[in-house]
Formats: sequence, C-alpha cells, structure tokens
Amino acid sequence: MMAASAKQTNWFAVWVSVVVVAVLVVVTALVVWMNSAATDPGEPPQGSGINQETGAIVVGDGEQSLDEYIDFMCPICSQFEEVYGDAILDLVDDGTITLNIHPISILDRFSQGTEYSTRAANAMYCVAEADPDAAVPFMQALFAGQPAENTEGLSDDELLAVAEGVGVAGIDACVTEGEYTDYVTAMTQNTPVQPGNSGIATPTVEVNGEVIANSELPEPENLASLFD
Repeated sequence: MMAASAKQTNWFAVWVSVVVVAVLVVVTALVVWMNSAATDPGEPPQGSGINQETGAIVVGDGEQSLDEYIDFMCPICSQFEEVYGDAILDLVDDGTITLNIHPISILDRFSQGTEYSTRAANAMYCVAEADPDAAVPFMQALFAGQPAENTEGLSDDELLAVAEGVGVAGIDACVTEGEYTDYVTAMTQNTPVQPGNSGIATPTVEVNGEVIANSELPEPENLASLFD
C-alpha cells in the first residue's frame, strides 16, 4: 500500500464513527446485565498459547504488546482484520510485538438465539488450546466467512469444519458442549472501554496496555509508529 500523507483520511475510523453510537446503546445495556450476573468462569483453557491471567490468545514474543478484543459476529471486526491484519502480523513476525487476541461475546442477540458470538469465541479457545499455531488462521477463516448479523451464524459442525480446515481435529466435544462458554462470558466483562465511549465495543485495541480509540488508529502502513 502507498505511504499515507499526514492528511489522508482513515476510512476505517470514518466507518467506525458512523455506526458506533448505535452499537454502544446495545453494548451498554448488555454490560449492565452482565455486571449484574457474576459468572464463574470455570477452568480456563490450557496451553502455551493462552495467557492464564488475562484469557488472551498469545501470538509472538515481542517486548511490546498489542491487544485486540474481537467478536466474531462484529462486521467492524471483520473489516479491522481486513485492513490491519497483515500489518499486525508483520509486527509479530519482526519481533516488535506480542499479539494478544481476546475473543469476546457482545453480539449474541444478533444470531437469532444461537449465541453465535459466544460459540465462535469458545471454538477459538478450543482451537488455541489444541494447536496455538492454528489460532490466527482460524480467526482469519472465521472473518473471511463471517455470517451476517441477524442470521443464525455458523453451526457447531461448521465451526468444526473451519477448525479442520486449519489443521485442528479432535475438538468436537469442546465445541459442541461449549466447554469455555462461561469463560468467554467472564472474560468479556474484562474488556476495556475505549476513550470517549460509555460501554465496551469491538474491536477494541490496546497498545502496551493503553486503550486506543479506533478513530486514532493510524493507517496500516504506519501502524509501527504506535511502537516507536
């Protein structure tokens, strides 16, 4: 991509600003409900690719960190992955950052009762536990084939097929029994709030522990400037 000038419009940020108000109304109400019903997270997913304290799926080992909070039913998250995914992985590959992926569920109400956001996040943990190297390809595949809001989303069998497509099998019970459903719900409550927002939203990005408003994200070719 061509280098951006200082005045170049960040179209990802523009799109976010158009829809964020409506999303926040829904999310704020959801947070109130979630905070009123404490959830026992149960046993967290295991494995070298999962941070037991934060619930993040860890990719890379750079000294600096980028945390992203995503919902697999969130269309803005899909666009975020399309716009920034390669740039983020470049920073992982060159050793600049550790990427911490937080699969959360704030949009279950948009899947006609199937709780797709929660089921997809649970499946992400199942995959990461079985094979940490498959976590990012699984995430990419889910966003590439993202169902529209207000549909049932992918079935458990379809989630398992996506997992098999990235080389992970033998996680049927983990997915179909929702082994980490309560864990997803508990971790969702830990999502930070972006500056200027009244409730949690996705995607949310943290750079070295500091939450960055989506409107302040640089163009992808300039993403490394956040870590200078």
